[in-house]
Amino acid sequence: MTIERFPVEESHILMFARAIGDENPVYTDPGSPEAAEFGGVIAPPTFTMAGMQFDPDAFLRPKLGEPWFGSASEPSGATIESTGRLHAEQHFEYHRPLVAGEILRAEERQGESWAKESKRGGTLQFEEMFVDYVSVDTGDIVVTARMVSVLPSQAVQG
Repeated sequence: MTIERFPVEESHILMFARAIGDENPVYTDPGSPEAAEFGGVIAPPTFTMAGMQFDPDAFLRPKLGEPWFGSASEPSGATIESTGRLHAEQHFEYHRPLVAGEILRAEERQGESWAKESKRGGTLQFEEMFVDYVSVDTGDIVVTARMVSVLPSQAVQG
């Protein structure tokens, strides 16, 4: 994921918190004592995934003039070529709270890769990817997202 400019806006945090069903005042009410402690509302733990909307090449992002697999005009599985790769893990490390009003950039870096043998899936190839969300103003890493994907060497037999 490459993001040059990801503005973290109070209204985006509010909508994200509502979408995940979390009405904690630290995410939703800038006048609350909880938010005041940080100087404004802060982002919920998985909020940085919304940054994908600021990556022009993001696979899941709808693009003007192009059919989108999530349009519901057809079953989504019918329009996507599957690589067989599975999302295995997701972790977020907050180096400090992410406060509304900040602007981030995302820097992707490869992690480790390893293999494990599976009785049903053959060799499982794991790959780790990191995305550092960096404050444009200070250059500090605010959040590090760690994703692990797995690619089985063969289809799992029922």
